[in-house]
Amino acid sequence: MPEPLPSLDIVDAGNRLLRLDSQYPPGMIGVPSEGLRLSWRQSRPEPQLGYQVRWWNDNVHIDPPVSTDASIGILAPGPALGSGERRLYSVRVATLHGWTGWSDALVVEGMLVPDDLIALPIGGGRPTGGQATLLRHRFELPATARSARLTGTFWGIGEIRLNGQNATDEHLTPGWTPYSKRILVGTWDVTGLLHSGENVIGALVGDGWYRGRLGWDGRQELYGDETAALLQLDVECVDGSLIRVASSPQWRVATGAIQSAGLYDGVTVDLRQEPRGWDSAGFDDSGWQPARGIPVDTSVLEPRVTTGVRTVEEWGAQVVPRQGSALVDTGQNIAGWLRLVVVGSAGDVVTVRHAEVLEPDGALHTASLRSARATDSYVLAHDGETVLEPHLTYHGFQFAEVVGASVLSATVVAISSADRPRAEFVCADDRLNRLHSNVVWSQRGNFVSLPTDCPQRDERLGWTGDAQVFASTACTLFDVESFWLSWMRDVALEQEENGSIPSVVPNILANVGTDEDRTWTSGRAGWGDVATIAPWAVYDSYGSDEILARQLGSMRKWVSHLESRSGGDLLPREFQFGDWLDPDAPADRPSEAKAPADFVANAFFAHSARLLADAEDLVGDATRAVLMRDLAARVAELTWIQWGEEAIDTQTGAALALELHIAPPTERERVGARLAERVREQDGRIATGFLGTPLVLHALATGGYFDEAYEMLLRSEPPSWLYQVEMGATTVWERWDALDTDGHPLTANDGSEGMLSFNHYAYGAVVDWMYRVVAGLAPTRRSPGYRTVIVAPRPCRQIPWARASIETRLGAASVSWTIRDGDLEIDLVIPPGSEAVLDLPVTENSRITLNEAPYSGGLVAAGVHHVTVSSPQVFDAAGGGHRSPRDLTADTRPRP
Repeated sequence: MPEPLPSLDIVDAGNRLLRLDSQYPPGMIGVPSEGLRLSWRQSRPEPQLGYQVRWWNDNVHIDPPVSTDASIGILAPGPALGSGERRLYSVRVATLHGWTGWSDALVVEGMLVPDDLIALPIGGGRPTGGQATLLRHRFELPATARSARLTGTFWGIGEIRLNGQNATDEHLTPGWTPYSKRILVGTWDVTGLLHSGENVIGALVGDGWYRGRLGWDGRQELYGDETAALLQLDVECVDGSLIRVASSPQWRVATGAIQSAGLYDGVTVDLRQEPRGWDSAGFDDSGWQPARGIPVDTSVLEPRVTTGVRTVEEWGAQVVPRQGSALVDTGQNIAGWLRLVVVGSAGDVVTVRHAEVLEPDGALHTASLRSARATDSYVLAHDGETVLEPHLTYHGFQFAEVVGASVLSATVVAISSADRPRAEFVCADDRLNRLHSNVVWSQRGNFVSLPTDCPQRDERLGWTGDAQVFASTACTLFDVESFWLSWMRDVALEQEENGSIPSVVPNILANVGTDEDRTWTSGRAGWGDVATIAPWAVYDSYGSDEILARQLGSMRKWVSHLESRSGGDLLPREFQFGDWLDPDAPADRPSEAKAPADFVANAFFAHSARLLADAEDLVGDATRAVLMRDLAARVAELTWIQWGEEAIDTQTGAALALELHIAPPTERERVGARLAERVREQDGRIATGFLGTPLVLHALATGGYFDEAYEMLLRSEPPSWLYQVEMGATTVWERWDALDTDGHPLTANDGSEGMLSFNHYAYGAVVDWMYRVVAGLAPTRRSPGYRTVIVAPRPCRQIPWARASIETRLGAASVSWTIRDGDLEIDLVIPPGSEAVLDLPVTENSRITLNEAPYSGGLVAAGVHHVTVSSPQVFDAAGGGHRSPRDLTADTRPRP
């Protein structure tokens, strides 16, 4: 029986709520009118018995208390937000000691509804690939602004200016979505940028993803042939007046310094053509033309659920003078650009070329960029110093060559949509610390509006396979719940009528080549399964079932599509990406992996059916759940019978058989033993591609083969994770052997150069294993969002200490352990609202103490704890054969 709620007048003065959040990033306004969810955290580790919500705009509403311990992703009470409505929410929590005080208010603000959004899309009719458009409008305010909201978007990408300043801190607005189905509208508070009297609003508009070049085949204008801006400014002045400024053909249009701007090719800028002060008051725009109304579909506008691309770090780069040029080394492979201070003369042309790595002779390696020029070119307007910084583009690079002027300084500007780090990891092996950093930077560089495969060459697409293998790790490292909510909506929008999921989202490959060519662009195993796998990764990590509820229809359609293709049996033999980029596959045929493609396809079919069944249990239909679980079991059984023996002779096949539950329970021990044997035979050599790599260490741990797992993790000979680190990588490579031991990039002779990215996060999925097993900190499937924390470190002789922390929705959870005098000592922090399960590496002689008292089992409550394990089991990367099977009762593994 649950504890009864205390009387509402009993207050626990010592406890309070530290934070109240929604599912949207802090401070973001202009949110959808419906579906707001609340999460909160307490200051003290008191079990929650219930909660109460109050909310108000003009009138205060206090909802009745709710008896529950849930505090993540709670649907907010009240009607839908009105157009631009500002509403406040506060929560208090009941514990055994009484009610906390009311939390500080969470302020939410809805987006303007269409009837209140009177702005018109306008532009200047510039040709694709040509000059960027400048838009300008002056207006008067009778008094100082009390409140000002800017609402806007672009067909193309744009920057918004108010009185000579950037109106937002975002780049590449509004980002990339399937524009014919959804264009995001942002809302920003710009009160501090306005003043009484004359003001000026302006915009800089470029091609971007909307009509610029996309994909390796050079296509452009995929969504439209004219760029446009839609901007509306609503101002309440201190004198009570309301002023509305909306884009219309009355605005003025011209061109300026930017002669061209492309995402792949960079910018061409003639600073002599810049109309100085065009975005400020007092500028004479009489020579400008009236803007043109642009006929675009405004019915697809909708409020965004996540913020845009932002600057995440800036730092000074090293500048090395060379004969006739300068080499800039950022020290880190990034997505972003350089801000240069140069000295030259009027009319000088300064060229900045970018690359991820250098050739052994010090030249930029640009061949792997394929057709992307990745070059910014500037014509200087005056003698002396000039600050150069590109707009409406970005590059994936670590090195840049500057020709045409002396470089005084270079500032690195790194951008990302992953702007809120969530986790920290450090251990005794600095190579693993570097690997962790590399994965963090690969996520930053590839979370630019959507989860891309790479940020540098003529691709940068939302490959669904890459996204699904990395989804769990992405959620561990950064707070990207709203990012996934947004992109997974696009996955559902781009889903075909028959339920197939495209290989890239947004789907620019839909009309590429012949019908036969297009067989690989949709519905491929491990790629289309992002529809089921990514929502579960988000739910596991953050604890809110919102994404499962939103994506349930898409999940159903995907599994139904697989059923229709299988005819109720197994999927037919057809092209699959399979275990893409298996290190033993021919360089020019990366789908020809060792693991049978048909086994891989049907294993993921069974897995998706099982995940759908779990989703139906939570947010759907119980009858469907039973049907889907039966389907998963049937497909798994047939898959094992058909290909099991052949598959488990490969690392990927064995890993899938264990982690996707294809091997029958009676065969799991044998499969684990065979996998460990194969790893030992090859001295820990990685023999997996995109689909096997995220699972292989988990599969070894499942079987208790931690020695072999560590041998693979710590291997430094190629192919391996640490080979990349020891070769100086600062991000994760697409190919295990992207550089040879002499530092030469792979060449075109073997057909591999066309796919040679040095910033590709897929193999970085190993970091999730480092958190869960090396540090020993994980959520559980049965109690997601770290409501129950699994503390399960597996010490290794080569790694005598480690620590990690994750900022959960309930607060920071952390573990820090070390081997000291032969004992394993662990310091834990379990946030209020959570509890912990200890899964410790014990031997027959081990004794466990919890806070200096003997511990014999059971859940560990929230709080700060010290655990000691005497005579613990310590594994050895060079030992081979030690087994300590995981206690899987809590099932801590990620959903692959």
